[in-house]
Amino acid sequence: MKTIRKFKKYLAMLLIIATGSLTSCDFMDIVPDMIPTIEDNAFSMRAQAEKFFFTCYSYMPNFGSHTGDPAILGGDEIWQSDDFLARASIPAQLAMGNQVVSSPLFCFWTGTNGGKPLFRAISDCNIFLANINRTPDITDAERRRWRAEVEVLKAFYHYYLVKLYGPIPIKDVNLTVQDDTQTTHVFRNTLDECFNYMVNKVDSIIKLEHLLTETNRNDIEDFGRITQGIAMMMKAKMLVTAASPLFNGNTDYIGLVDKRGIEIFNPTKTDEEKRLKWEKAAIACKEAIDYFREMNQHFLYEYYDENLADITNTVLSIRGAMTERYPVNREIIWAQTNTWPTVNQLQSHPTELTRDRGGQNPTGGDRNNWGVPLKITTWFYTKNGVPIDEDKDWDFANRFTPRRIGEDQRYMLYETGVTAGMNFDRELRYYASFGFDRGIWYGQGNPETVFTGSSAETNQRIQARQGEYSSNLVIHNWNRTNIWPKKILHYQTSITSTITYRTYPFPIYRLADLFLMYAEALNEAYDTQTARDEAIEYVDRVRTRARLEGIADSWEMHSTDPDKYKRQAGLRDIIRQEKLIEFVFEGHRFWDLRRWKLAMQEYNRPITGWNVGRATPEEYYIENHVFTRWFTPRDYFWPISDVEILRNGNTRQNFGW
Repeated sequence: MKTIRKFKKYLAMLLIIATGSLTSCDFMDIVPDMIPTIEDNAFSMRAQAEKFFFTCYSYMPNFGSHTGDPAILGGDEIWQSDDFLARASIPAQLAMGNQVVSSPLFCFWTGTNGGKPLFRAISDCNIFLANINRTPDITDAERRRWRAEVEVLKAFYHYYLVKLYGPIPIKDVNLTVQDDTQTTHVFRNTLDECFNYMVNKVDSIIKLEHLLTETNRNDIEDFGRITQGIAMMMKAKMLVTAASPLFNGNTDYIGLVDKRGIEIFNPTKTDEEKRLKWEKAAIACKEAIDYFREMNQHFLYEYYDENLADITNTVLSIRGAMTERYPVNREIIWAQTNTWPTVNQLQSHPTELTRDRGGQNPTGGDRNNWGVPLKITTWFYTKNGVPIDEDKDWDFANRFTPRRIGEDQRYMLYETGVTAGMNFDRELRYYASFGFDRGIWYGQGNPETVFTGSSAETNQRIQARQGEYSSNLVIHNWNRTNIWPKKILHYQTSITSTITYRTYPFPIYRLADLFLMYAEALNEAYDTQTARDEAIEYVDRVRTRARLEGIADSWEMHSTDPDKYKRQAGLRDIIRQEKLIEFVFEGHRFWDLRRWKLAMQEYNRPITGWNVGRATPEEYYIENHVFTRWFTPRDYFWPISDVEILRNGNTRQNFGW
């Protein structure tokens, strides 16, 4: 905790520099005349230079923040109550498809409307790199490490901008007021140039292995700072993104030409050129996997308590992979430590109103405002490890029909109750991720027996039909779908009539993501059975934690398409579905649907939930329409604000805006 407090202390001090001395003339942060004085002060001694060093970290996007991370509420995984939609306008407007060009939502180009000013972040990184060598009272080893971390941060900020906007102007050095208009009115680099720059920048640091090695860091004090492993996974992420359909020969952008006559999206590529990008991605993923294996410091997280049933331990393993803190959770490779203060809100809004058996159902505070659309739950497998519409032994046609719960379901569903057919016989990630009527919700920060004469494992549940203690009561505590994103809550977060939070830093990278990226890249790069076998091996590692059979056994024994995994296209669908299941509510779906060019298909499917406010199972378990948005090809990339287009006539606007 000492180092986390130290890290936060530096972040809090950054406003003196970031909002005072380092004001900029425009988004490209042209350096003002007074900069020599700023540099003399900021780098005159180690203490001041260290503040500037953490300034470079302070621009990290607020991963996990519902107001600062577009991937949390800006997609279709979580739908907000009408009251919350009205109050949290930026993510709500993005989710409803109301992005605008005049004042873009989550604008990371200029740092407005919920976005961070990432071009200013890059400018500050450049200032640091140009001046840190002048700081006298610092060791050469520390100076080199700081430089290496900031170089990787600079590449990461470019990468985040590219995911949002496509091609951007590469900013490897800062402009000055002495530069003429021709120099300052920059063009957007091509997409290939952007990815080559970012990957080469990170790779140049990775090759200097001694700079960011894990042995040079303290697990607690340095948690959140760039390491060799983070850099290697970042490189793999960049290359997987570059190889994906949205960025790799995307012919939708043919004709997007700037004033130089250059097509900045590089839309024309041969099949071999596209395949080679996947090959590079596969190599980078495997290098990262081998590195983590050699370091023996990162593993898939597993929870175990000898007093709990195997099912409960598995459910807590799945939840804990996201919410358990490092270093207990060694699956976390990188997490955002300065997101801790906002995790309280991240955990309060998804909670149902109360599980207090005394009937005290509070009406104050923001709770119960986030509902999960039914379509998200349909992605999860049956207990046989295959999709619900492929399982020949699962009753897909009667998935909405109420059924009585038997003793064999007691660790997932409340025994003697009635719930929808779709809640029966699902994989354990389903029960770990979602709260729903008559579903078991173990935890609440109370691992002991909480009800007289009954087990907390089988009696902590939601009852959400009209008049029950989890039903909607007041407008500012209203779940539109009556399905809760349970996975977001740490199991030790205590919820009765009040909430006591067990906070955690929001995960940016975890090991399971690397395994699934490697499987995806292998399958795309090499259309061979050997490659598919290795890809399946890494997907199966993730499935094993969820207590699922391997892909081959699951499909051959239970699927209506038993040979699906043997085909490249079939395995592609399986890998993508695994990714959407494993990383639900972690912000991955938002980006993955885009890079796969599936966002139009998925986002245009209606948001639906249960027929809330009904008392009987027959009335309650009816699919109820909530909202339908319209996602168009232009929505794959953010608009560049009108102000910036007018300021710099060489900046070409994105398609459709």
